[in-house]
Amino acid sequence: MDHPLFVFQNYFLWFLATPVQFYFAKDMYISAYKALKNGSANMDSLVILGTGSAYFYSVFLVLTHSHHNYFETGTVLITVVILGRYLEAVAKKRTGQAIEKLIKLSPNSATVIRNGIESVLGIDDISVGDIIVVKPGEKIPVDGNVTEGNSSVDESMITGESKPVSKRSGDQVIGATINQSGVFRFRAERIGKDTVLSRIIKLVEDAQIKKAPIQRYADKISSHFVPSVILIAAISFIVWLSIGAGFNFALMTAVSVLVVACPCALGLATPTAIMVGSGLGAKYGILFKGGDSLETTHKLKNIVFDKTGTLTAGKPVVTDVISIDGAKNIIAVAASLEKYSEHSIAGAVIEKAGNDILFYASDVKAISGFGISGKIEGTEFFLGNKALMDKIGISTDKAIENFHRLESEGKTVIFLSDNSDLKGIIAVADTIKGSAVNAVTDLKKAGLKVIMITGDNRMTAEHIASQCGIDTVYADVLPENKAKLINELRLTGSTAMVGDGINDSPALASADIGIALGSGTDVAIETGDVVLMKNDLNDIVKAIKLSRITMNKIRMNMFWALFYNVLGIPVAAGVFYYFTGWLLNPMLAGTAMALSSVSVVTNSLLLRYKRL
Repeated sequence: MDHPLFVFQNYFLWFLATPVQFYFAKDMYISAYKALKNGSANMDSLVILGTGSAYFYSVFLVLTHSHHNYFETGTVLITVVILGRYLEAVAKKRTGQAIEKLIKLSPNSATVIRNGIESVLGIDDISVGDIIVVKPGEKIPVDGNVTEGNSSVDESMITGESKPVSKRSGDQVIGATINQSGVFRFRAERIGKDTVLSRIIKLVEDAQIKKAPIQRYADKISSHFVPSVILIAAISFIVWLSIGAGFNFALMTAVSVLVVACPCALGLATPTAIMVGSGLGAKYGILFKGGDSLETTHKLKNIVFDKTGTLTAGKPVVTDVISIDGAKNIIAVAASLEKYSEHSIAGAVIEKAGNDILFYASDVKAISGFGISGKIEGTEFFLGNKALMDKIGISTDKAIENFHRLESEGKTVIFLSDNSDLKGIIAVADTIKGSAVNAVTDLKKAGLKVIMITGDNRMTAEHIASQCGIDTVYADVLPENKAKLINELRLTGSTAMVGDGINDSPALASADIGIALGSGTDVAIETGDVVLMKNDLNDIVKAIKLSRITMNKIRMNMFWALFYNVLGIPVAAGVFYYFTGWLLNPMLAGTAMALSSVSVVTNSLLLRYKRL
């Protein structure tokens, strides 16, 4: 403007641009300096190179009393970079939204019993070992084990399952879940950062901090790109100056090259896509521990499953009850004897009896290595393995065919008899999860090789594998050999290990991607790269799909960012000036670069609306 008040406008713009260039962008200068100190360059190097060139070129124009300057170019570019990083921070915040609801559900206080006295304490004042009382409708404050009472608990915010989970003495309860019915007491086992909820938060925070390999690759590109851009800018300056275009014109082309080469889009869109992808995973209960995990998952060729607790429910249940010669009350009699036992099979039999009225059993005795005996209504009954029947002289001929069939299916068979005759047989097995068959089928359709690995015997392993549709089985494998086997499979392609136990940890750590179930042990969860909080094996397919669409988004962003640079640099250098008479000056270069950055960041944010 020609108004007298604006006679010093260029100096005023210089004054406004300076704090943006050197204060708000100071972290970029530090990053670029560290890279230069190490003999390299990164994305910040390009930002500083482009914006710094526009700034100092404008200072030169002001001092030479030119009417033009490009202070706004550097200012806008830095603002766009900060805007992009703000959008990234928003994406990071959205990543945590899936667990923010859990944080809000966590109570602020709890009823604690100390020295026999009940008192209400703040959540931060609870100690490990405290006995806590939870009443109907209250939220469980921390993780622990039930010591007294029975209830049902809504764990949907942790597991995604809407069905209430019954709790009794010895069962684990999770902080932030809701007690629905009875009153119970539990011992606090994990508090503060050690609770399930806190560990979920930690996993998401780690995903925000870690840098994906593809981002490091972008920095590697910059280490070669920066010297090339400087060389092109120098050649442009020298050529235009040598053919008589004038110093100012030659300098403007050089500066334009430096400005247009600034690939802000490439530097911003990659981490944003990783964060938004991680957030989308958290929404579905799939927690990636870092961007590197999110990147590697899409490359998987082999999926290896542990058996017990992963493909199967992890606890025995009664699958078959066969009566001999019309004998009645097989389960009721068996449960009446087993209620005095703490064996896992006893629990399965008692659970099968359900609400049946049990008998009073007297003189109950454990027969080590064989089974159990006891008297019911004056009759002595025996419950145990085939060896027990042989020991007491009871013929098993009437059940031998069923016995061999059930054993071939990997089931444990127990016999019930009195002093003279066989009454029936009960088969107990660890059944496959409802999601196992569908997950294996979908993984095969996706082109992955599915394998099962277990320390269990081959007969049981092959039966479970056949039910799930798995063709390749490794049985009788020790934990250390699981890791060795995983490393061998990795030679054939990127391999994931899916497990839940401590014995799976070496394999989880050895795999390209360790996938742990949220219901698994702390060691497995800490070792895994991906955690399935809903324990749904179908989420493995979703995790692979999420990784693929996230990486496709990143590749799309990288292509367009680099395509723009490759196209823009020769235009800025004036290669087409003689044909069109048009030159991409620093202002237009900066504007185009800014729009490119915003567009690819927005493209990354669109990931939030993808459905898995």
